[in-house]
Amino acid sequence: MSLVAEQAEFLKDAAKLINKCFELGFVVTGGELFRTPEQQAIYIQKGLSKTSNSMHLKRCALDLNFFKDGAMIGSREPLIPVGQYWESLNPKNRWGGNFKNFVDCPHFERQV
Repeated sequence: MSLVAEQAEFLKDAAKLINKCFELGFVVTGGELFRTPEQQAIYIQKGLSKTSNSMHLKRCALDLNFFKDGAMIGSREPLIPVGQYWESLNPKNRWGGNFKNFVDCPHFERQV
């Protein structure tokens, strides 16, 4: 599958994910989708990422901001159903809350 086709499928799944989040009672706002190699290098330097091969560089990752009852959600536990839903949509989908070396709960990606 071409990168453009992967990006399109990723965004279709992202739309489903966002709708599911609202169904689960979250208020969701957009974070980052595309990232340049220069920005990725800054994130690595600041300890905000551990890879130079982020799916954000391919427009196949999305960071979302989650809120419930007016408070931002920063922990993994409340987002587990969201992550499970994301990963159920396609075997290529990965949730950052399940990453082993660097837990990144607001991060949703498609491996390409």
